Amino acid sequence: MAGMVAFVRTVETGSFSAAAKNLGLTPSAASKSVSRLELLLGTKLLRRSTRTLSLTDEGEAFYDVLTPLLRAVEKSADVARPRSYASGHLRVGLPGDLGLQILKPVFSEFMEQHPAISLEISTTDRHVDVLRENFDVVFRVGGVKQNTLMSRTIAHLDMVLVASPKLVERYGSILEIDDLRLLPFARYVLGGVPYSIRFLDGTEFTPEGRLDLDSAAAIREAAISGIGAGHLIRRLVQQDIDQGRLVELLPSMALETVPLRAVHVSGSMPPLRLQVLIQFVSEILRRS
Repeated sequence: MAGMVAFVRTVETGSFSAAAKNLGLTPSAASKSVSRLELLLGTKLLRRSTRTLSLTDEGEAFYDVLTPLLRAVEKSADVARPRSYASGHLRVGLPGDLGLQILKPVFSEFMEQHPAISLEISTTDRHVDVLRENFDVVFRVGGVKQNTLMSRTIAHLDMVLVASPKLVERYGSILEIDDLRLLPFARYVLGGVPYSIRFLDGTEFTPEGRLDLDSAAAIREAAISGIGAGHLIRRLVQQDIDQGRLVELLPSMALETVPLRAVHVSGSMPPLRLQVLIQFVSEILRRS
């Protein structure tokens, strides 16, 4: 059984190192466990090189049969034990300002409901390297580029275009998308690439940036100060809109939502402590 689990985790995560981290083993132990399984089956399941792993034909066939069986066993075990039984340590990455909103119920509810789970939490808009920085899970707004990671979309976040009243007064009424092109923006830039603004009707453009920033908190402050308009997650600035610090631009034109994803290396069968955390974050984002 141990060899089967190690094999599936290795295929799902793309390396013995990532599989070992998930299973609490050393990479050598994970590799030996798969080797013993291959010896037992009398066939090679994985092609190994110094940089890559790939499935043999026999390995692919075995993986296709084995994975649903192991998933069923894992689900059966979860049904048999209460969610409150979840225990262990999780290193978690949360995105900047949105992460601060998530932390309040994590502290007041999740940690009380699961006293046997301990957390190490980092809040940053930087796209951390989940594997190299040893995160168990990262909640990430937007895309996921590492193909060795498992990614589950847990929410679709509403976006909004905002500016300070004095910026609107200076540039005049914003009545259509072309008017936006005349505005200076405090842009969100990651890796030197500014994020585009996308509308549901298919219109897309990259705003002119007077100021480029890498966090939602900084963009919000820049927008309130009147330096430039901002393209932000609505829940981060709704109170500013309600209290008049910011004005919503083109409120009748719907913007594309952006996904919030839970990204991890635990394959299709994450440990119970990770499952309950992902489910909790998903639930609190649906509250409002």
